[in-house]
Amino acid sequence: MAKKKHTVLTVFIIIAAVALLLGTISIIVVRTLAPSSRISFGKKIGVITINGTILNAQPTLSEIIRFRKDKAVKAIIVRIDSPGGGVGPSQEIYEELRRTRKSKKVIASMGSVAASGGFYIAAAADKIVANPGTITGSIGVIMEFVRLEELLKKIGVSIDVLKSGEYKDMGYPQRKLTEGDKQILNQVISDIKQQFVRAVAKGRHLPKEEVEKIADGRIFSGERAKALGLVDALGNFQDAVELAKKMAGIKGDVTLVYPKKRGINFWDLIFDSASKSALKWLQKTQTRVEYSWQNSLNPAFR
Repeated sequence: MAKKKHTVLTVFIIIAAVALLLGTISIIVVRTLAPSSRISFGKKIGVITINGTILNAQPTLSEIIRFRKDKAVKAIIVRIDSPGGGVGPSQEIYEELRRTRKSKKVIASMGSVAASGGFYIAAAADKIVANPGTITGSIGVIMEFVRLEELLKKIGVSIDVLKSGEYKDMGYPQRKLTEGDKQILNQVISDIKQQFVRAVAKGRHLPKEEVEKIADGRIFSGERAKALGLVDALGNFQDAVELAKKMAGIKGDVTLVYPKKRGINFWDLIFDSASKSALKWLQKTQTRVEYSWQNSLNPAFR
């Protein structure tokens, strides 16, 4: 009898151990793959997040295209929390969203900041939802130059430059900008600003002249932006989800799907952090033209 009880107990322990193992594996798989549309069923809304400075458009473009091709994804929400960034990347994302609107509804959801390039991207959406206190607007262009000529003189470093034309080294840190340089750069800034104005006017269905009046780099609250026609509705992310459901004709529950995240290990984090620090330092020494709102005095509820 004792031997029989021992056998039953052993079998019970083995079954419990297998169940625990399978349960653990299931949890790991679900947590790892849950953001991906691969294990989602029914009607879906794709969610693409744009956080921080916009420097590289390619990952976002790939996400947009994948959701556009997925027939189960009925609408796309672009969640933006960004002060802007590079002109080229902002324009690339804008154009891809405009292209996507031909087959699917696109809704922009603004977080704490969706300014300059962040707003440029939002303007490509069918509808824009912002919080009343979202910082947005900042329609304009900025160029930055680092000047090192005085520092180089103090440490006894001189740089010889051979160039094919007068303006070939325009913006280099070892020399001041001449009046000729400034005229050329101001023309470039003016041209790119007009591209911004046209994009906003087209995306928001506003007269170009009305956009031009506020295209001086100023920022707006979400509430003020709505009054100006830059935003369609005030609300949070969930409000954007409900709007997306309505526009896509989805009734009942919906599955939100996110792009699958690539797993990273400890060394990835170390090297990624170091490379980003080096990149930021290098960017400070390079000429940049950006759709960007840069200010450390972001309002916050503390």
